[in-house]
Amino acid sequence: MESTFDPHAAKALLDWQIELGATEAIGDLPVNRYELPDTPPAAAAATKPRAAQAVAASVAPAPAADPLAEARAAAGAAGTLDALREALAGYEHCDLKRGARNLVFADGQPSARVMIIGEAPGRDEDLQGRPFVGRAGQLLDRMLEAIDMSRTAPEAGQAVYITNVMPWRPPQNRDPKPEEIAMMLPFVQRHVDLVDPEIVVLMGNISCQAGLGRQGITRLRGQWTESYGRPTLPMVHPAYLLRNPNAKREAWADLLELQARLRGGA
Repeated sequence: MESTFDPHAAKALLDWQIELGATEAIGDLPVNRYELPDTPPAAAAATKPRAAQAVAASVAPAPAADPLAEARAAAGAAGTLDALREALAGYEHCDLKRGARNLVFADGQPSARVMIIGEAPGRDEDLQGRPFVGRAGQLLDRMLEAIDMSRTAPEAGQAVYITNVMPWRPPQNRDPKPEEIAMMLPFVQRHVDLVDPEIVVLMGNISCQAGLGRQGITRLRGQWTESYGRPTLPMVHPAYLLRNPNAKREAWADLLELQARLRGGA
């Protein structure tokens, strides 16, 4: 059956609706204006005005910090030992800092031929802000005096410069975690570069782990190797000697080896 609805009649009906006040065409089906749009989120974001997109970007969360990258940048920018100390003091990614009383940076003569790198501060070091000042430090001083060396010697040939891998005391004197050591490595490397010693002495397992990537100090001690780009002699930590007095004979042999190297005999 053909429709008798011709174009002239349709136009007449539209004119009539306009006269009644109709301003827009209505579809054949009802529209639910409370229904969520089908536009995907990505497409919706693309249709936002630029001003709205700029506001959204300004409140977006910042990318996570990279502790190791920030350590490298801070250490690399330090041109002096004082600047390196300030860089360490301003470094906020190591949780050990929050529980420590003081930053333990270094002690001794920066022009010394020998740089000793220990493990981490203990209670006495944390209180005084200097490395190796407790019982182990007092033993270290006596060991150095036995080969005519000292942290207080004015002459570079008899002086030593002392620091630690970790500048803050771990709680309960626990071993530093691998990620804590990794954060400090750029600072230690920069510390060695600024002091520029002839010889590095690594005292203890943690310092060997940081400098050599290995532990087992009783196997490593007394054998010349290289760390931080310098000739290196691993030695047992004085704290180990306090617990194991029988190991003092081997420690004495290592001290004589260090003395011979400094005198050009090794």
